[in-house]
Amino acid sequence: MLLAAMGSPDIRQIDGIGGADTLTSKVAMVGPSDRDGVDVDYLFAQVSVDKAIVDTSPSCGNMLSGVGPFAIEMGIVPVGGEKTSVVIYDINTQSRIEAIVETPDGVVNYEGNERIDGVPGTAAEIRLNFMDIVGSKTGSLLPTGKPMEVIDGVKATLIDVAVPMMIVRAADLGKTGYESAAELDADKDFFARMEAMRMEAGRRMGLGDVTGKVVPKMAMLAAPREGGSVAARYFVPHKTHAAFAVTGGLCVSSCVLVPGTVAAGLASRPESDDCTVIIEHPTGVIDVAMTTRPDGNAVEIISGGVVRTARKLMEGTVFVPSATLVSTPAA
Repeated sequence: MLLAAMGSPDIRQIDGIGGADTLTSKVAMVGPSDRDGVDVDYLFAQVSVDKAIVDTSPSCGNMLSGVGPFAIEMGIVPVGGEKTSVVIYDINTQSRIEAIVETPDGVVNYEGNERIDGVPGTAAEIRLNFMDIVGSKTGSLLPTGKPMEVIDGVKATLIDVAVPMMIVRAADLGKTGYESAAELDADKDFFARMEAMRMEAGRRMGLGDVTGKVVPKMAMLAAPREGGSVAARYFVPHKTHAAFAVTGGLCVSSCVLVPGTVAAGLASRPESDDCTVIIEHPTGVIDVAMTTRPDGNAVEIISGGVVRTARKLMEGTVFVPSATLVSTPAA
């Protein structure tokens, strides 16, 4: 049903409401939660554009920015004053996120001056506070127990904070780390090598055969050059993100803060336990507020937060061909 609604598999998604891009072929499914201290449950689905694949293994932080306003507008969560807190349980990662939504006069406010690099225009602030983010899929910060290892002759950090990731240094793959998304996407040999490494990373992280799956995600790092903490390019995973994913930002920020990772010597590492990691990406920066705690020679990741925006586009009914709803009897 989701494939039919989005118009997949078809690179144009012309027979559906998808935007013919990985970033605009996503679905959030939201409903009331019966979990203690949680308002709504959220299940994310990445709908492939050109393949008949719906992947619910990852989450999506940017889609999360719309969950709070949706829950309030649908009457699932009552307005709580000038700002309303919506506690979301992310089924994909089995974690909680608090969304703080502006609700003056008892309704969701979408108008504001908050600007997100890579997103046109401005809108009201939606603050997302991520909890329980360590070990989203693997159960541990460093699934292999090592902050850095070698895959196909390349140093890599395999880390799981909000999303499992393989993170490498751009220079080790013959890149500067400052390339545009279009420049990277045009290098098919680069992506073929990265995919082979990703497959091995998935195996080492205990994720099994990750063929056709979108986790682990990938990122490559370089030294900052615009005053940020680190420059990075994020892959989703078979295409370069035009900006940066929220969950990916949490994971890369953790990589910057954990000693001994591939970020060492590249990133400008904040010293405070409560700090902001600024990630430079192809269309600007993303600021990630991190809370950590010293743990001997290591660092414990407590939580992370970002400011996002959302705008209401439409409401109503999405139609799919009737044949999609008819089950085919087993042979």
